[in-house]
Amino acid sequence: MDYDVLILGGGIIGCAVAYELSKYSLNIALIEKDYDIADDVALINSAVVYDGVECEDTLVSKLEFMGNRLIYDIVEKFNIPYKKYNSLIIAEDKKSENDLIEMYNKAIDRGIDNIFLLDSKKVYELEPNLNINVKRAIHSKNTGVISPYDLAISYAEIAFDNGVNFKLEEEVLDIQKVSKGFRVITNKNKFTCNMVLNTTPGKNYSIDKSNRITESRSYLKQFLLAKSFKGSFKNIISTLNENGDKLYSVSTIQGGSILSVKTDKNINCDDSLKKIYNFIGKIDEAEINNFYESPFYNDTLIIDDSLIDKGYIKVTGKHYGQVTMTPAIASIVCETIVSNLNCVLKKDFVDKRREIYRFRDLSNDERNNIIKLDNKYGKVICYCQKVTEGEIVDSIRRPLGARTLEAIRRRTGVTFGRCNGSQCLHKIAAILARETDKKLTEIVRDSKNSTIVMARIKEFDEM
Repeated sequence: MDYDVLILGGGIIGCAVAYELSKYSLNIALIEKDYDIADDVALINSAVVYDGVECEDTLVSKLEFMGNRLIYDIVEKFNIPYKKYNSLIIAEDKKSENDLIEMYNKAIDRGIDNIFLLDSKKVYELEPNLNINVKRAIHSKNTGVISPYDLAISYAEIAFDNGVNFKLEEEVLDIQKVSKGFRVITNKNKFTCNMVLNTTPGKNYSIDKSNRITESRSYLKQFLLAKSFKGSFKNIISTLNENGDKLYSVSTIQGGSILSVKTDKNINCDDSLKKIYNFIGKIDEAEINNFYESPFYNDTLIIDDSLIDKGYIKVTGKHYGQVTMTPAIASIVCETIVSNLNCVLKKDFVDKRREIYRFRDLSNDERNNIIKLDNKYGKVICYCQKVTEGEIVDSIRRPLGARTLEAIRRRTGVTFGRCNGSQCLHKIAAILARETDKKLTEIVRDSKNSTIVMARIKEFDEM
């Protein structure tokens, strides 16, 4: 056998399972079709850590609650940016108030603690800037905001350092059951293994003809606001109302704010902004750094081990709370796989991510010390986010280093500022080309068909 376990998909769940399995004496490989891992993580590198209160599905609620409890130890161990924020789920009308009370009672029955049912007076005391009609609200003290990409990268880098083989830019074409184990066929290779974990269901493989494709019928319209925006809330806010639209306000890890509209209709930016005005009041559009559109997934995440006797497990479904559930899912899947293989815990497992420096978070003394070690940390490339050349170079040279502009962006935060990269994108591309020994015309934004420089004038040596 080439491997004991093959993990299909380098999303956040695949990386988390790779980390958990790398604690054991197993030969493991992870296959990802894209240039970089964790491509399923949202573009805005801030995700809410839920506690299961808002979930209708009991299984998903339990996974969120379990993940919520596990994530606190993980962020401390991996040194991942995390901020504790309480949350408010607000009912705007009588019907939503009844739904909210039912939601609260379900949460209590599920054993979720540190939640409270508040009247409108108390809500306005907590958030005087609210511009909506408040009936009741659930106040939770279990929630927070995390950098999901940092979480995924941490899982992957530690797994890599502990022997997991990452195969990027390989697409799985088929999974076949053979006399002993499986044959996994990609566009580049053929591998044999004892067990397969498929975290990317959607295609029909020979081993499994019943893959389910998630179809999201809702849309999420997100406005990323500048750090200077003064209308931010103290809590994570979400609303319930009769028309089914939901409004969200989340403070980002980087210090800005995200205002979002979840709707069943694919409305445009202007209509989305009108709904935001009803929520928070008029906003100076100069405060809006960016506008993003994405599907809103609310599918049930299922760990399907119905073929475990053959050695095949799959994780199906997409859900907005996937980041919160990831530690729980990884723990459950790892336990299932380990119980079916003859393996023991490694004695030399290194449960630590290699040191990383974020220039904007350092004191002046710390900055001076690191500049003495590497003067590239003294050259700021992205002024909006205070990201230095040293950080960009490190993101490229690290385990599973960045090979695209999007990968650098997510690892360091470059181009997320007010100018959206207009002042620094060409510098970042030049650094990436230099460090990977490529031409500027070979540098891509995030995929093979996304080159940023189609051709160049031969008289110039620099971009």
